[in-house]
Amino acid sequence: MCCVMGSFGSVIPMDEFRKAFAKTQTRGPDAEKIIELDGAILGFQRLAIMGLDSSGMQPFNVGELNLVCNGEIYGVYDDDKKSCGWRTVREQLKRKGFNFKSDSDCEILLPLYKEMGTDLFKALDAEYALIIYDSGSKSVVAARDPIGIRPLYYGYNKDGGILFASEPKNLVGLAKEILPFPPGHYYKDGKFVCYRDMTKVEAVATVSLDGDDGICRHIHDKLVEGIKKRLDADAPLGFLLSGGLDSSLVCAVSSRILNKPIKTFAIGMKDDAIDLKYAKQVANFIKSDHQEIIITKEEVLDALDQVILALGTFDITTIRASMGMYLICKAISEKTNIRVLLTGEISDELFGYKYTDFAPSADEFQKEAAKRVRELHMYDVLRADRCISANSLEARVPFGDLDFVEYVMSIAPELKLNKYGKGKYLLRHAFEKDADGKEYLPRDLLMREKAAFSDAVGHSLVDDLKEFAESQYTDSEFEERRKKYSHAQPFTKESLLYREIFEKHYPGQSQMIKDFWMPNKEWPNCNVNDPSARVLKNYGDSGK
Repeated sequence: MCCVMGSFGSVIPMDEFRKAFAKTQTRGPDAEKIIELDGAILGFQRLAIMGLDSSGMQPFNVGELNLVCNGEIYGVYDDDKKSCGWRTVREQLKRKGFNFKSDSDCEILLPLYKEMGTDLFKALDAEYALIIYDSGSKSVVAARDPIGIRPLYYGYNKDGGILFASEPKNLVGLAKEILPFPPGHYYKDGKFVCYRDMTKVEAVATVSLDGDDGICRHIHDKLVEGIKKRLDADAPLGFLLSGGLDSSLVCAVSSRILNKPIKTFAIGMKDDAIDLKYAKQVANFIKSDHQEIIITKEEVLDALDQVILALGTFDITTIRASMGMYLICKAISEKTNIRVLLTGEISDELFGYKYTDFAPSADEFQKEAAKRVRELHMYDVLRADRCISANSLEARVPFGDLDFVEYVMSIAPELKLNKYGKGKYLLRHAFEKDADGKEYLPRDLLMREKAAFSDAVGHSLVDDLKEFAESQYTDSEFEERRKKYSHAQPFTKESLLYREIFEKHYPGQSQMIKDFWMPNKEWPNCNVNDPSARVLKNYGDSGK
């Protein structure tokens, strides 16, 4: 991960910029550069992943154009919607006379922008957040990938100048209102424009599940390709392995592609880690170099304030699930040379949660999936980014591959409903065996129902957090203090505790998060007062 920041128009004083920028040094611990231009300040903090020497340091510039980008550029789509790898694009640009000073994938962006203008953004096969400033015309452009895997926020200073930054903590005290930059949009000279909506389905896929052109073959091939792209790094790779379906598939496929033992990491509470044994079974099957991180109640509670500061959220689910993720990333950062982590986020939004088993119709399932994809940047994607970047690592999210997401969203929703007696059946079925009949995972692991991550780390993790929150307030104190908040009003002592810690670090900025992540309460069996799947009546054997 890296950090970008910019001040434009009525720029803030340089000393204020430096102080705000320093808050995200963990995102880019390798190098920092701030440049002052006519009408702008641009800052970049670097975590070197591609092109490791100093020539890859940003800002990049071509003539009067200046760029800072936190991202991984996998390629550029051609007219047939095929992704051409960034190294091939780089060679094409060289033949046109562009000179490159580094081996960084991001350096291709400025010559492409000179050729394509804002059409570039819809052509990128990438996860990114970028700012481009033309010091001649004083024009500013910012853009964010269609899912929002890379973070970007904006706000206006007291003199009306616009500010952009990778994290909201950079803008606290500088902008009255801090807002997430909308995924799939670009900003140019005062206007936000949507260039790609991942939830918009142009053609519904209704072919059969199996066969050479079947839905499951496409799911398989597109996910494998998405994983393959994300294994390209000049820095050492590692893999988070929870023992559930999604991370296990990423690890199994990666191990095959790389054809060598990969480094996998799992985390669990000291006494009741549900999924450590399953993670170990997967690791043994794929023959990975596996490491377990064991945590205690005291470590969880001690990290709570720091985790909420890193996240910039009050959401219950996000915070619960972040406790284990933050601590495992902390251990990886401190004890290994790993710089890049592949994770299993975004599968649930596409294929369904436990609660989507209760979807009253196929159309409702699809609407819920679209809602979850649009809001990913405020919940699971936010969690992965902050927990990993706070520990000076980079996240890669194969299930967020644009081609893969677009395809799964286009599958007829009635085929994605759980009418098979098994959640995420299409994904499981797609990876039962490869073309040679070889299993990716043992069938009992492939078909196992998994607990939510916070529960899988150990049921006691959530119980400890709830118990701690209960000890902080009497019932009357809870009722009085929660009424202070009109937006996303706390409804349990746990949610009040998180909100008060959030307000300490981000006063008056709750609008950054839409609301609490919860099951759709309008659906049967989903009107619950806790976001954990544990409270749903179909939880069954999940996590056992």
